[in-house]
Amino acid sequence: MTGLNRTPLYELHIELGARMVPFAGYEMPVQYPMGVLGEHLHTRRAAGLFDVSHMGQVILRGAHVAAALEGMVPVDVLGLAEGRQRYAMFTNEGGGIEDDLMIANRGDHLFVVVNAACKAADLALMRAALAGIEVAEVSDRALLALQGPGAEAALGALVPGAAAMRFMDVAVLAWGGVDLWISRSGYTGEDGFEISVPETRAVEFARALLAGGTVAPIGLGARDSLRLEAGLCLYGHDIDAGTTPAEAALGWAIQKVRRSGGARAGGFPGAGRILAELENGPARLRVGLLPEGRAPMREGTALFAEAAGGAAVGQITSGGFGPSLERPISMGYVPAILANPGTTVYAELRGKRLPVRVAPLPFRPSTFKR
Repeated sequence: MTGLNRTPLYELHIELGARMVPFAGYEMPVQYPMGVLGEHLHTRRAAGLFDVSHMGQVILRGAHVAAALEGMVPVDVLGLAEGRQRYAMFTNEGGGIEDDLMIANRGDHLFVVVNAACKAADLALMRAALAGIEVAEVSDRALLALQGPGAEAALGALVPGAAAMRFMDVAVLAWGGVDLWISRSGYTGEDGFEISVPETRAVEFARALLAGGTVAPIGLGARDSLRLEAGLCLYGHDIDAGTTPAEAALGWAIQKVRRSGGARAGGFPGAGRILAELENGPARLRVGLLPEGRAPMREGTALFAEAAGGAAVGQITSGGFGPSLERPISMGYVPAILANPGTTVYAELRGKRLPVRVAPLPFRPSTFKR
């Protein structure tokens, strides 16, 4: 794995017995000795610690920064209260999604977290589009995610103020003489936090969380199965530059003020197509899929409207086994006419078409702290 970056927690992963794999230009832990199934279930019943330091942390600073950023995203940035964050997406002129991201209002600046694989492109995009705005990548901090029903107690034991935070709150709280940048959200469907910590203290902080007995280290394998059960998109798989927010069932993230008839409607790349699809519906839609039988149906599997004959009408974009549900689950795109829950479509697996039932998302109810 030569030529790959390493996060500040690399040596700790090795010490904990992680199996490392290349991911988005980094050496990342895919699993630990507990195994993917065990890690998944531990996160659901207790708490899991994820190293997400490969993601991009960016500070945007300047006069009218919120208004400027609204020119790149279809969400309400001007209305984002201080101490709160919001899910957003960079869109292109065709209405497709260039990346999905989190935007936090930290008073005198915005803090943005972007996907690792898109980090360089996103930085270039922001620097080109945000005239007069300072776009500064944060390169001296690690980023950890702590997820699960035990997350509040585990973090609260070290950082008492964290327990008072609500879902989508952000705060700067002290620990051991340094500032932690904390948000309360997550990528598993569970209550949890993301914690940005100075890289020189990252291992110490991770060890302190793990020492409590509730928290276990979790790798990319379980991170993927957890987010799939939660019906959450993985960029480059379920969403990409050719997928619109409406097609991806992400219309919930676009507030009324940015939609047709809103006070600040449009004004972002691809607004014509995106706003029309939000009003009239897209031609295709991301849906949950429940394969019959025990065979997982994975990304790239073609979907058909009929048990025999005809061309493919869609495909699976994410799929695997859902440990909490004890069954295979998938997500994918089908024509809107086939997107109603309960509809049967057919997936072609090893030359045979097998029935798959369209299901609502998420597969498992989320437990965010509202």
